[in-house]
Amino acid sequence: MGFVDEAKFFVKGGDGGNGCVSFRREKFVPKGGPNGGDGGKGGDVFLVADRSIRSLLDFRFKVHFKGGSGAGGQGSDKHGRGGKDCIVLVPVGTVVRDVETGAVLVDLIEHDQTYLAAAGGAGGLGNARFATSTNRAPRQSTPGQPGEERWLKIELKLLADVGLIGLPNAGKSTLLSRLSAANPKIASYPFTTLEPQLGVLHLPSTGPCIIADIPGLIEGAHRGVGLGHQFLRHIERTSILLHLIDVSGENQQPYDDYTVLASELEAYKKELINRVQVVVLNKVDLIDEQRLSEVYHQFTDIDVPLISISAEKGTGLEGLKALLGTYLEQQYIEEDHDFSGE
Repeated sequence: MGFVDEAKFFVKGGDGGNGCVSFRREKFVPKGGPNGGDGGKGGDVFLVADRSIRSLLDFRFKVHFKGGSGAGGQGSDKHGRGGKDCIVLVPVGTVVRDVETGAVLVDLIEHDQTYLAAAGGAGGLGNARFATSTNRAPRQSTPGQPGEERWLKIELKLLADVGLIGLPNAGKSTLLSRLSAANPKIASYPFTTLEPQLGVLHLPSTGPCIIADIPGLIEGAHRGVGLGHQFLRHIERTSILLHLIDVSGENQQPYDDYTVLASELEAYKKELINRVQVVVLNKVDLIDEQRLSEVYHQFTDIDVPLISISAEKGTGLEGLKALLGTYLEQQYIEEDHDFSGE
């Protein structure tokens, strides 16, 4: 099974237990009072973000999640036991929507962040609750309330440090496998990966760095051409965007490929152009130095760092790792500064 980034599921809080009608039956008390206990509350359904969960794969096999029902009240003022809560673990980076309205209910972006998806019903009241000075033997109780229920839609936006973007066959899968322990599908013909691949690059200065190979974009992706919108939303939370450009094409093709990527990003969400971006010129092993110089010249007016590599041969990868480490280290310093409020 591959990466799953969208799912629909049903949640229902447990029903509350019914209240009890009961009276004391004591040997030397001819007219015992009411002692019916309350019903127990139904269990809640909680969504909990867990960084160890990497996809929504589990939702392919289970789509109904229910809290336990509360037990009914009993005599001798015994209240019913509460229903067991249902805990549903979801990946960090999960957006939850109401299926009927489409409204965003919660954005789970931190480990252990919890959301009450469906509340359990309240327990019913036993007849002991209804005793008054004028009604000392009430035969009244109330039923437990049903738990909340609804269909929810869940979407996963990858929380990656680095996003690899590029047109189909730019070499992203090869680069990801070189930079990390990932083993994505690789082929020598133009195709686009249909599922985002994740890898971990271990950097000496910042520790583990999560890299997401965002499936290949095509022109018009921001309008939903192909699977554009599904792919583009995974870019939203990456700190650094690597534009991987195939330099083996002729004439202005490398620059034209870059403009397609940049245009799709800006058209989808304008603030993405303010992310840290690096243009990575790939497949330099297939061209000579003169052609590489020509390609560099095409990007003269672009205020984005350029670095040339061969993912296939491993050329330039150490320099790319060092550059990523520098950017990430700087970002961590800025985040710490913002968090401290200094």
